[in-house]
Parts: sequence; C-alpha cells; structure tokens
Amino acid sequence: MSVVENILVTGFGPFGEHKENASWEAVSSLPNEIKGFNVVKKQIPVIYTHVEVNIPNLWQEYNPKLVVHVGVSSYTNAIQIETRANKKGYERKDILNVCPTNSQANPCNEESNNDCIETSLCASTICNHLKEALNIQTVISRDAGRYLCEFIYYTSLNIDKKRTLFIHVPPVDKPYTKTELAHALEEIIKCGLELVFKNEENNYSSTAATIYKNGRAAAVF
Repeated sequence: MSVVENILVTGFGPFGEHKENASWEAVSSLPNEIKGFNVVKKQIPVIYTHVEVNIPNLWQEYNPKLVVHVGVSSYTNAIQIETRANKKGYERKDILNVCPTNSQANPCNEESNNDCIETSLCASTICNHLKEALNIQTVISRDAGRYLCEFIYYTSLNIDKKRTLFIHVPPVDKPYTKTELAHALEEIIKCGLELVFKNEENNYSSTAATIYKNGRAAAVF
C-alpha cells in the first residue's frame, strides 16, 4: 500500500483591518489533493509564539514535500512571490500585543546563524508560470514585511529552504476573487512541486557523480 505524501499550506487568521484574512480564504478554498499529494490546510493565528512552537511540529508531523505559507498584503494588487526572510527586526506586535524575544526569530528555540535565508525554489520560474497559466499579475519580492509573514517564512526556511515558499496575496476582490486567488495558489503549488522534484534529481545526479568519481579514484590508487 503506497503512502500518500503531503503538501502543507498555511494561511493566517484575522488581524487589524483584516477581519476575514484573504490568505486563509484562498487557502481554505484549495482542493484536498493536488497532483496526487494530500493538501494539509492550516490556519495560523497572528501570534509569534504559536508560529515558533507549531510550525516545526507541523513539519515533523506531516513531513511535507512542499510547504507554502500565504499571507495578505494591503500594499499590492498582485500575487507576490517572496524570496527571502530575515531573522531580526520583528518589532511590530502581534494580536496578543507581544513581540518575539529580542525582536528576532529563534526557530525551535535554537540559535540560527543565518541572518537572512533565501528559498532555493526559483521565484522567476513560478512567476512566469503563473502569468502564462492564468494571466494573473505576479511579481517577485525581497521584502516580506518583518511581521508574522516574514517570521513564519524564516521559521520554515530554517528547517528546509529547498521545500519552502511564501506567497503574498491582495485582499479579496482587490482585484481577484477568492476563487481566483485559490486557482493562483494551486498553480504555484504545482510549479513548486516540479521545482522540488528538479532539485532532488539534480542533487541525486550530483551525489551519484561524486560517488562514481571517488570510486574510480579509489580503483586507480
């Protein structure tokens, strides 16, 4: 009996003016299966400590092939593919009126030496795919906002940057409907999976070549 693998997709709960968070509205509208993978959908409260504790637990529980975090941004009318996240500078308070300790991310309560981590998944490939598939305005961003969006992104990138993405969506109907946002996320997930597979194949080929080279060297000497 084959084991069904998982994709983990998160959206955020309400905060500030976002009484109904577009990120969760879009995520919750995704199908339960994409390309044969089970889609695990989780709503994340806008609370730093919840992210610190629960995101590593979700990685461990589901061992996802791909993780896509989604957040809302009132400053864009496009889909934004975020490329990196910073460890420090989280001075904006969450819905509990709290900032993280030392205003920085400490994934799994451990010290990370990486002040900034970038995803290994090619943002330009995803951006071009989405434009071609759905003709939706899509841009690449290097600033995820130094709030819960960037905080959760850093947390997951620190676990595995080869399987992690973050997407910012505009509020619903500004200009895209909830259904259109969900379709965009589905295409991003499909493309993200292909990039994960490609990276795995490249890593396998590189490892095999190294083993072969070392084996030949051992045989010669």
